[in-house]
Amino acid sequence: MINRRNFVTTSLLGLAAASVPLKGSANSLSPVKKKAYKHWLWINPDMKDTPEQLSATYKKYYDAGIRGIFFEADSEMHFRTAKAQKLEAHRWMWTMNRGEKELMAAHPEWYAKNRKGESCVDKPPYVGYYRWLCPSKPEVLEYLSNQVSSILDKDYVDGIHLDYIRFCDVILPVNLWDKYKIEQTRELPEYDYCYCDDCQKKFNEQYGTPLNTIEYPEASLSWRLFRYNAINNVVNSIAKVAGSHKKQITAAVFPTPEIARRNVRQDWTNWNLNGICPMIYHGFYKEKVGWIGDAVTEGVHFLNNKFPLYAGLFLSDFNNIDEVKQGITLALSKGAAGVSLFGSPGDDVLNALKTSSAGV
Repeated sequence: MINRRNFVTTSLLGLAAASVPLKGSANSLSPVKKKAYKHWLWINPDMKDTPEQLSATYKKYYDAGIRGIFFEADSEMHFRTAKAQKLEAHRWMWTMNRGEKELMAAHPEWYAKNRKGESCVDKPPYVGYYRWLCPSKPEVLEYLSNQVSSILDKDYVDGIHLDYIRFCDVILPVNLWDKYKIEQTRELPEYDYCYCDDCQKKFNEQYGTPLNTIEYPEASLSWRLFRYNAINNVVNSIAKVAGSHKKQITAAVFPTPEIARRNVRQDWTNWNLNGICPMIYHGFYKEKVGWIGDAVTEGVHFLNNKFPLYAGLFLSDFNNIDEVKQGITLALSKGAAGVSLFGSPGDDVLNALKTSSAGV
């Protein structure tokens, strides 16, 4: 694909070349090599699957242009069968949202507190499985780094895919407000994290301002930046672990840099990754399919070629297969290196993926 800036350059070069004879041909240019897109799937492996079933399914995925799978659970059979069909097999890991009972019982002090002083252990926000770790604690970083290292030690795992790598949603997507009977036109204290003693102490050390002396901490730019950097440190530290294993690291993130920072204190354009999968779930934000192109444009712009962006599409958000084609085409035409699909793709979706990729 030729972007606007390259198109101008290419056009000028083309005009100049028209007056210069080409070796071996009077008036022909070498054919332009078509861009190869890399598509992904998010999958929770079904342990009842057989290798024979999986081989046939994974071959169909590869033939449609899918090149990698993010598996939410560890299953050597699924990973190796995918790899046998030329697919990359990555482990999809919940990162900051960790609700294991054993972990909460052993280390309740590791968990985040909201602006009211309530811990996720005692009072999880929104839903029972929302149990957020505090990114400022060295023990938490060590725990997560060790987990990633253990995952990547396995020879059948090609990379780590970080999910829930953020703070709790201080603002939910607007489509969920009705579900939880709340209006989040402002940042409510019960959903604003992390105000634990460690975070407040480190903020004071860095900025020389006790957090409890700031009248409106939710409006403090320094406090917001502090929390961006706390998550950035977790991601970039884990990226070093992945690098030491010579394996890839990617992440599922909120749809645009602006939404990510505002809603969940996630500053993903400053992460050191091999790729990013913004969850551009247009239905969650009550947007039309065309918004997918806007979100990709923003992400690609701010990444500035740092690493590839793969547009995350939620299949249930689309009303029909024509909308699926439109979403894929928009994402690719606006600069995405591929798409990542959440949902079970039938033959119609796989065909749409293949034809849309060929047409961009």
